[in-house]
Parts: sequence; structure tokens; C-alpha cells
Amino acid sequence: MKEKNRCEWCKKGNHDIYIRYHDEEWGSPLFDDQLLFEFLVLESFQAGLSWLTVLRKRENFRKAFANFDALKVSKFNKQKFEQLMNDAGIIRNKLKIEAAINNAKCYIKIKKEFGSFAKYVWSFTNGKTIVNQYNNSSEYKSKTEVSDAMSNDMGKRGFKFRGSTICYAFMQATGIVDDHEQNCFRKKELQLIRKKIKI
Repeated sequence: MKEKNRCEWCKKGNHDIYIRYHDEEWGSPLFDDQLLFEFLVLESFQAGLSWLTVLRKRENFRKAFANFDALKVSKFNKQKFEQLMNDAGIIRNKLKIEAAINNAKCYIKIKKEFGSFAKYVWSFTNGKTIVNQYNNSSEYKSKTEVSDAMSNDMGKRGFKFRGSTICYAFMQATGIVDDHEQNCFRKKELQLIRKKIKI
């Protein structure tokens, strides 16, 4: 059976978890608020580290952060914070843990204002996926004018750990941007998915 063509980045180190994430999640258009909040938190924890590190700890993060129920996370108290700081299963970074709790509160405010978090994050591209035409991962951008706009607006709304690079990685992960390489098998799959849901 012929090996599928994939984006270069997911083949580095030949990690199954990376390949599975690429094949099943990365770039798929997401409109589920809880999943969007999950990616927002995970991308903020990834800052300065590898995404592989975060993926390996993802299940631990889900347990630690109440399956990314933002309402529950927004109510985490000092005792819960200390518990997270002592949880070896996650990335124990004081500022990032504080940011996750803070961002849950900001997320809830946005849901009330826009009706859903999905409506808010997709508003930066007018509800359309930005489809880039890259041949290899060396052509990828780390941020764009759109991620700058998202980052600036989130900053005004009180979000922490929401720089433009983090926002762009979030957009790539959740299908607001499609950065799959031209010869990657997912490029065509995602094109068909977007047609079905009329993005």
C-alpha cells in the first residue's frame, strides 16, 4: 500500500501521535466552542515549547482542566491553582496556568456577546477558511495581519498568552487557516469538507 503524502512537519521524528493529529485534526474547520477553547489553552501552553510535548500531555490537560469546560475553569480557586502547579502530567508554568483561568473568564464574556466563541474567532476571516498554497513547511508564516488583528482584539478583551504567533497556530489548528502543503492528501479532503459545510 502506497504511503500517503503528508506535510513535512508531521513526519519529523516519525511520531505516531503527530501523524494522527495531522491526519485527523490539524486544519479541520472547528465550530465547537469547547474544542476551540481546548485549542486556545493548549496553544498558549505550547508557547516556547514543541507541539509534540503538548500533544503527549493532552489527556492530562483534559483531566486537569475539567475537560476544558470554560465555566468550571473560570471558577478555579487558589487551591486548584496549587494543585495544577503540582501536577507533573501537565506543563507547570505559573503564568500559563494563570492565563488559562483568566482566558476562561474572557471566553465566557465573548460567548455572551457573540452568541458563541466560534462566531467570534471566525469573524476575523468573515467565516471563510484562508487557504494557503505552500509546497513545503519552510514557506509557512508564523503570523499574519489576520492573526495580528485577532491577537490585538483579544488583548483588548483581557486575554493573556495570545500573541500573534499563538493566534496563528490556533487558526491553523482549527481550520480558520488551511496550511496543508499542496501535495498533502489532506488538502483535497479538507476542500471537500469545507464544500459540504459551505465554508
